[in-house]
Amino acid sequence: MPCFPENASSACDGNVRRVRRNAIPATQILDRFVSVRQHAAVQFAILGSGSGGNATLASANGLNILIDAGLSARQLTTRIQMMAVDCIDAILLTHEHGDHVRGLKTFLKSRDIPIYATSATAHVLRENGIQAKWKTFEAGQGFAIDDLRVESFSILHDAVDPVGYVIRSQTKNLGIISDAGHVTQSVIEQLKGMHGLFLEANYDEDLLASDTKRPWSIKQRISSRHGHLSNKQAAELLQSIGHQHLRHVVLGHLSGDCNDSQLATATMKNALKVKGLGDVEVCCACQDEPRGWWQL
Repeated sequence: MPCFPENASSACDGNVRRVRRNAIPATQILDRFVSVRQHAAVQFAILGSGSGGNATLASANGLNILIDAGLSARQLTTRIQMMAVDCIDAILLTHEHGDHVRGLKTFLKSRDIPIYATSATAHVLRENGIQAKWKTFEAGQGFAIDDLRVESFSILHDAVDPVGYVIRSQTKNLGIISDAGHVTQSVIEQLKGMHGLFLEANYDEDLLASDTKRPWSIKQRISSRHGHLSNKQAAELLQSIGHQHLRHVVLGHLSGDCNDSQLATATMKNALKVKGLGDVEVCCACQDEPRGWWQL
């Protein structure tokens, strides 16, 4: 069971993950983490999200799951410890792009963590020298990590075999979708009934159109069916899947030039209000620091 031994003041024991009190700059983060773990609920935090690197933490059923490892290994370690986590039990990969796997190879050098990825994604990463305890599956398949249920689903992006995930505990569900150029009906069906959602909102259509830094070909790639989700697309997805038990929506992978956190948040809140879901918390992940925990 892979832990973080550097200056650790506690260890792992069975399914109990003890937190490092002296590693947390804010007592509130630790209090929230301990409280939710005692009730075996689902919680999640975003270690960082954007073109500079993406990584998400989910905690449920006594397990700590890292989704993607696009930050440097040093930043992954630091930010995981900032969130009061000493052990990572598994890593899920959405796809092979650098901003989702950049720190993986170095991070694994001192840790024996199982990596879950589609067969095609794992093949590409093996070819690039990443040796790991691979646990492969085909897009659309579900699998268990101990008593935690994980379901994968195909998404459209310019990667070899990109997927999103649903993480299910006994009573709560967390959906994760990033780097998807188009929302298919299959994606909508997979994400119905979520209590929490990490959702890409990469760009505002008007800001992308008026951007002078990117050539037309790049703009076309971003807005294509295999590119990224706009605020409008993300809002339409929320309208399709929103329901009375949805508690938290965290927006990720926001462009620094072609989006704005206030604009993206307002777009989602307006879409939810149309469905009478004005109480759903909507916020944006950050590239430079971790945010969370959100409890479901």
